[in-house]
Amino acid sequence: MTRRTPLSLALALALAPLPGLAAPAPAPEPANAKRTLATIEVVGRLPAPETAEGSATTLDQSVLVSARALTVNEALRKVPGVTVRDEEGFGLRPNIGIRGSNPTRSTKVLILEDGLPAMYAPYGDNASYYHAPIQRYDRIEVLKGAGLLRFGPQTITGAINYITPDPPEDASGHAEISVGTRGYRALHASVGGQGLLVDLGHKQGDGARDNTALEQTDLFAKYQWQVNEQHALTFRANTLREASEVGYSGLTEAESRNFGAEYYPFENDLFDIEHGALSASHAWTPREGLQLLTSAYYTEFVRDWWRQSSTTTDTQCGTAFRDARLRGERVNPALCNSAQGRLRRYYTWGVDTRLTWNTSLFGTAGSSEAGLRWHEEDQVRFQVNGTAPAARTGTLVENNLRTAEALAAFATTTFDLGTVQLTPSVRREDIAFARQNRLPGGLGGAEDIAETTWGLGANWIVSDAVVLFASAHEGFAPPRVEDLIAGNGTSVAVGAEDSLNLELGLRTRWQGIDLEATVFRTDFANQVVVGSIAGGSTPLAQGETEYAGFEFAAGMNRGALQRRSGEFYANLAVTWLPTAEQSTVLRRVDTGAAANGSVAGNRLPYAPDLTTTFRVGYVRGAWDGSVEVQQVGRQWADFANTRHPVVNGDGQIGQLDGYATWSATLNYEPTGSAWSGYLAVKNLTDREYIVDRTRGILFGNPRQIVAGLRYGW
Repeated sequence: MTRRTPLSLALALALAPLPGLAAPAPAPEPANAKRTLATIEVVGRLPAPETAEGSATTLDQSVLVSARALTVNEALRKVPGVTVRDEEGFGLRPNIGIRGSNPTRSTKVLILEDGLPAMYAPYGDNASYYHAPIQRYDRIEVLKGAGLLRFGPQTITGAINYITPDPPEDASGHAEISVGTRGYRALHASVGGQGLLVDLGHKQGDGARDNTALEQTDLFAKYQWQVNEQHALTFRANTLREASEVGYSGLTEAESRNFGAEYYPFENDLFDIEHGALSASHAWTPREGLQLLTSAYYTEFVRDWWRQSSTTTDTQCGTAFRDARLRGERVNPALCNSAQGRLRRYYTWGVDTRLTWNTSLFGTAGSSEAGLRWHEEDQVRFQVNGTAPAARTGTLVENNLRTAEALAAFATTTFDLGTVQLTPSVRREDIAFARQNRLPGGLGGAEDIAETTWGLGANWIVSDAVVLFASAHEGFAPPRVEDLIAGNGTSVAVGAEDSLNLELGLRTRWQGIDLEATVFRTDFANQVVVGSIAGGSTPLAQGETEYAGFEFAAGMNRGALQRRSGEFYANLAVTWLPTAEQSTVLRRVDTGAAANGSVAGNRLPYAPDLTTTFRVGYVRGAWDGSVEVQQVGRQWADFANTRHPVVNGDGQIGQLDGYATWSATLNYEPTGSAWSGYLAVKNLTDREYIVDRTRGILFGNPRQIVAGLRYGW
């Protein structure tokens, strides 16, 4: 299943002498400079026009704090090209899409923390079932161009890299408490000094629906040690605990109509997770302009999800129970003697090493990077069927081990030709998948995937204020283990996703206004779409697809929040996606039939045609106030582009109408005072709108009011 093009082979041969992987990053610091971080950056502290590989965005503390982003969804919707979807109200399970990709569980996006894999199974099951509190990150980097080949394995739509703060040398810290409607309570505290940082976050509340109590606690520690001028060490440790009453099913059409957006009857559902992560990074700078950064990482993720319904159409509680829901009758889960536990254990570890130097491949002006990564992951999956409404034990019906072992290498170099920089890249992935049914008489199987992809980026510095950039790269994303290897151990006729990704853009700064405009196109030779969800109601399908659109970002008066001298500021992010097309009929992998009415030329589901976020504020002295509006265009819920849902249907088909929501924030930060506070109102008008129909109707978050008080020292 290896695909090579003449260009990828040429690049591989040209870069073969390099010791690993490479990318056009800014040149390493001189050996006599203070180096206190061993962190992989996707973009850098600011997306420098002369070095960024394609379109790039950085959200820093001034944006995250001023806008009082309570969740990752609120933060990322400020980035052009990014689509986010709320689920439970706290952003605990992010649904992120980039450039039209389906946002469900963020499966089409590469998520990193300090440049290392943040998800528990990026090769074998790239789904996001948890997210750390957004408050503990220093900044968020988003990259969508050819620079993706420095990371992986998801190198199609984009990468999101969360950067943790550098520990302070002098003792300092802060504590913040927040309270709000819907039972919202939150605590965030951070303390550090002498190269050590400890961060604690806790939040709880009632969520966006009935019977959806949420509670999460996150503890993070980071230590940096500058051993000497040549060596620096960074250690990170994290533990996260969540115990929430959150379910899986949406609403039927009749339930939505009769009981409203916040109705959810399944009070016995439980979502319980424990997450732990360790990493150590060593930065060695033997001489000026040369650095070797090596990181080892380990992640353990335990997820127990007990639920009485996975979709509006399953019969876990019996056909009479299902039919009552379809008729819009109020059901009593206490009368359903069933609770199914999807119990998951994920273990992930690996070593990532990267060498950077400040010349091009041939020793001319430029920069280079080469790297190598060994990565392993084990999934231990159980299903236990209980016979009581709140059962937490029962009959074991699934015991499955799924593994992935991957060796990845990349190389990239930038040729600095004065006003023009050219950056060719190449990446290689060799992956071994295996699956074993560990029930008595169970079967197993194995399958390998190997892929070489190429990329080429270019920047032209037209003037001090204008930069043109372009990039082209082959994208790659492996299938899940369960999609590639069937339960009986046989190989399934599903391939890896592969695409050709093109973009052309312009960056400029003019009289206090920053602008970036990008046109993009993504052609999938093979895209794996939707995939099976719990309950098996949506079959796995694949085919050719095409996405094309335009992104625009504008920022006015970027320094106003620092000057605080009585100025307006504004930010705008626009994504126009006129094309999100099923180029061929998307066919079910199991039968070869058209998937849920797929027709060539139809629009792909969950790809809004227009998404806009606009924020305007005024800051003077201690006061900073802003208003933000997010607009999301219409979307389809199925491949057939069914416009009108069935009146008493399951809620899983039908057009999702466009909507707009407003938020307002008021911050008070007096100069010289250790105290500060804020008041934020999310969904100011309490707009009701549908965000998802995958498992039935799911509405967006209702209005929420939150007030906070912070003390820093």
